Amino acid sequence: MAEANDGKALTVELDGTSYSRIPIRTRVVMPGDDLDAFIREYATNVVEPGDLFFVTEKIVAITQGRSYPLEEIHPRRLALFLSKYVTRTPYGIGLGMPETMEMALRECGTPRILVAAAVSAITKAFGRKGDFYRIAGDKARAIDGPTGGTIPPYNRAVVLGPDRPREVAQHVKALLGGIAEVAVVDINDLGGNILGSTLDKAGDKRLLAILKDNPLGQGHQSTPLGIVREGQNPIAAR
Repeated sequence: MAEANDGKALTVELDGTSYSRIPIRTRVVMPGDDLDAFIREYATNVVEPGDLFFVTEKIVAITQGRSYPLEEIHPRRLALFLSKYVTRTPYGIGLGMPETMEMALRECGTPRILVAAAVSAITKAFGRKGDFYRIAGDKARAIDGPTGGTIPPYNRAVVLGPDRPREVAQHVKALLGGIAEVAVVDINDLGGNILGSTLDKAGDKRLLAILKDNPLGQGHQSTPLGIVREGQNPIAAR
């Protein structure tokens, strides 16, 4: 039977309906892995008609070649300066290190990051938070740096957000024979985003509510895939 990750519940109730959130344990995804082959290996035998299959943005990005070892990133002086003013949390370093800030400058463009930093500096003085990422956008928000709980080799790497996540979700749905909706998610213990899905806006909002406690976990769980199934009907999962 499926097992919840430590500290997480296997089921959750939302608007009077119970949902199972089933983590799928896998090996570590490595650069050069093929996403289609990986999903066939771990998901095709457990996804059922009517399920919602979700995949973490990190493994999508890794299979797209968007993971960079720290030693290959050479932060410019601006990245060193800006990273000092980013608030770090126990759940993710975000852009609070020079290497992740450097990649944000490359991904989003220097002007956008500078505008986001300037606005954030002003609004923080008035007690408002979150403006930096609202302006910098999803590409900046999705950048992952190493933390104490990051699985090697990504404890020494920066992983960007996935490219074309909505198209990836549509492709994976077809790969699964169209029997399940699919979402590429960026979820952590502080919140999350649906980066791309085959759902409508209401479906994305509902999925975020179902996953708000981050059932896939934050560190060494090695469960980058998951299934949401209506009702309390967990399955055997690898």
